[in-house]
Amino acid sequence: MLRKSILVAFMLFAVALSAHAESGFASVYRPTDPDGGGPLAANGEHIDTDALTAAHKSLPFGTLVRVTNKHNGHNAVVRINDRGPFVKGRIIDLTPAGARAIGMDGLAPVDLTIIGHSSSSGPAG
Repeated sequence: MLRKSILVAFMLFAVALSAHAESGFASVYRPTDPDGGGPLAANGEHIDTDALTAAHKSLPFGTLVRVTNKHNGHNAVVRINDRGPFVKGRIIDLTPAGARAIGMDGLAPVDLTIIGHSSSSGPAG
């Protein structure tokens, strides 16, 4: 009975996550590391500007988010591994690869939809 209750709770949680949507502006971030060792994301992994990852203020690390560009309808799934953006009106910072995937350069109005969670939410260790 407990197993069934846990399964039902998980399914309701998954439905709630997939229904979550947020709208606002996306920006592109090009992280730099003044120490020259490669920039680190807030979750401790090195930021790969060619990876489909992103920064969000509050979503858990490893959250998979579909980002849809409202101007052209292009979308991509990115994994949250960093914190930000910390500029009013912006809801997500995409790596250059993520920005290219949705056809944006600079800023774009986007919709975010949570679609799941990745087992890779940070560096191995």
